[in-house]
Amino acid sequence: MLIAALVGYSALLVVAGFVLSRRVRGASDFFVAGRGLSGGLVFVTLLAANIGAGSTVGATGLGYRAGLGAWWWSGSAAVGCLVLGLVVAPRLHRLASERGWLTVGDFLEDRYDRSVRGLVGAVLWLGTLAILAGQLIAMAWAFEVIAGVPKTWGCIAGGVILIAYFSGGGLLASVWVNLLELVILLLGFALALPFAWSAAGGWSALSRAGDAGYGSLSGMGAGESLGLFAILAPSFVVSPGLVQKTWGARSAAAARAAALGNAAALALFAFVPALLGMAMRVVRPSLAHSELALPMLMRDVLPAWVGGLGLAALFAAELSTADAILFMLSTSLSKDLYKAFLDPDANDRRLLAVGRWTSVGAGVLGVLLAIVLPSVVDALKTFYSILTAALFVPLLAGLLSSRPGPGHARAALALALVAMGAGHLAWRGTPLEAWAPSVAAIVASFAAFAPALLRRSQAAVS
Repeated sequence: MLIAALVGYSALLVVAGFVLSRRVRGASDFFVAGRGLSGGLVFVTLLAANIGAGSTVGATGLGYRAGLGAWWWSGSAAVGCLVLGLVVAPRLHRLASERGWLTVGDFLEDRYDRSVRGLVGAVLWLGTLAILAGQLIAMAWAFEVIAGVPKTWGCIAGGVILIAYFSGGGLLASVWVNLLELVILLLGFALALPFAWSAAGGWSALSRAGDAGYGSLSGMGAGESLGLFAILAPSFVVSPGLVQKTWGARSAAAARAAALGNAAALALFAFVPALLGMAMRVVRPSLAHSELALPMLMRDVLPAWVGGLGLAALFAAELSTADAILFMLSTSLSKDLYKAFLDPDANDRRLLAVGRWTSVGAGVLGVLLAIVLPSVVDALKTFYSILTAALFVPLLAGLLSSRPGPGHARAALALALVAMGAGHLAWRGTPLEAWAPSVAAIVASFAAFAPALLRRSQAAVS
C-alpha cells in the first residue's frame, strides 16, 4: 500500500512538472518565474526548500543522539533567513529587477568582475553537488524503509523523479510543485508529532531518554551547537538558491515578507524533528544508524495511516529541497559559467536549453555522489562549509559597500578556502573541528576586505 502511494505521488509530481513546463517560454521563466510570483508563493518555495534532508532526517538523527539541542540545525538556518529577509533579499531584488539579473553570479560580475563570478561559481557548483547528494541519500533511506530498496537504487530512483519534474519547468514548475509538497509535508509532521509524543510517554520520558541535558537546547554542548550555527547561519544569508527564489517575487517588499515569514516558520518547525528523534530514542534506544530514526518511527511506531502520511511528508521534504539545489546547479552552470565564459552571445532560447540539460547532468552527478557519501549530515556540512567560505563575506561586503574591488574578492575566496582547509587539518578529531574551520574562513575572508572597508571609514571620518 505504501509503495503504491509513493509511486502514485511521484507520478503526480512528474505530471505537474510536465504540464507547468509548457508555460516556460524563456530563460526568465525558468530562472526567476518571470518575476511574477506573489509573496505567498515565494514563502512556500523558500520554506519547502529549507525543510529537507538536513532539517528532517539529519535533525531527527541529531535529536535521537543529542536531544532537544537538535533544534540548532533548523534554528541556525532560521537566524540566517532572518538576515536574508532584513538585509539581503529586498536590496538584491531591487537591483536584480532594475538590471535584469537572473543569478547571484550576475551580481558578482556587475559588482566585481567576470573572474570573481567564475571563481565563486565553480567553487559553489562543486560544493552544491554535495547537498544534492544529501537529499538523495535521505530519499534512499525512505525507499529502504518503505520497500527494502538498497541505498544505491534508492538514490537512482530519487534522482529520476527529481529530474523528470524539474528539468522542464525550472523555478516556475518548482514553485507550484513545492506548494503540493509543503501541504503534504506539514500535514504529515503535524500529525506524527502528537502520536510520537504519546507513544514515548510524554515529556518526562522524552527528557530522560539520554544523558544529562538531553531535554535542553544546550544538550549537544556548546561546541556542536556553535558549530551548527557557524556553518548554517551564514550560509542561509547568502545561499544562491534562496536569493534567486526571492527574485521571482513581484516586488522587493514581497521578497522581504516571504523571507521573514520563512524564518519564523523554520524556527518553529525546528522543534519537530528534535522531538521526533527523542521519541524514537525512548521506544527504540539501540538503532544501528541514527539517520534511520525518522523513517523507522514512521513505519514501526506510529499508526499505519499516520506513518504512511509521515513517510509521504518525508519524501516530499527531500524532493522539495532537492529541486532547490538542482535549481542552483542548473542556473549557475548555464548562466554563470556557460554564458559568461563559453558562449557570451547565447540567445534566450539557447540559454533555456542549456539550463534544462544542465539540470539533467547535475542530477546524474548528484546521484553518483550520493551513492559514495556515507550520510546526510556529512554531505550537507560539506556544502554549507564551502558556501560560507566562498560567498558570505564577498556578497555582503559587495552589497553594503562600494569600496572593495575584484582583487579583494579574489583574495577573500583564496584565503577563506585555505583557512578552512588548514583548520580541518589542525583541529581534526577535536571538538573544534565542528565549528572553528568555518569561523576561520569567515575571519580570513573579512581580513581580505578589511583594508578597503577601513579606508572607507577613515575617509568618512576625515
